Amino acid sequence: EVQLVESGGGLVQAGGSLRLSCAASGFTFDDYDKAWFRQAPGKEREWVSCITRRGGSILYADSVQGRFTASSDSAKKTVYLQMNSLKPEDTAVYYCNSKLFGRDYWGQGTQVTVSS
Repeated sequence: EVQLVESGGGLVQAGGSLRLSCAASGFTFDDYDKAWFRQAPGKEREWVSCITRRGGSILYADSVQGRFTASSDSAKKTVYLQMNSLKPEDTAVYYCNSKLFGRDYWGQGTQVTVSS
């Protein structure tokens, strides 16, 4: 069974940092892209970052470029999202995602709240 479990969210002041983790299981970790999405209240879910299979490329949305850093640890089957210089507009539920055989798998999400 494919499982993605996020952790690391919380409340932080503007300018602060958080590191999110996503522990994956049930599939060959390195063979698939892993992505981070977020959804703010009243808004659609938006893509934040992606680590392509086998760590070939790491991509970022313009809104987080230069502030967020995605990484992965194959031995731990975990992906991370280091978020620095956080802004109130980064407040959202953050989700880990992977697409296997044409189907999207999602974690339960972790809340990030940035106070001004």
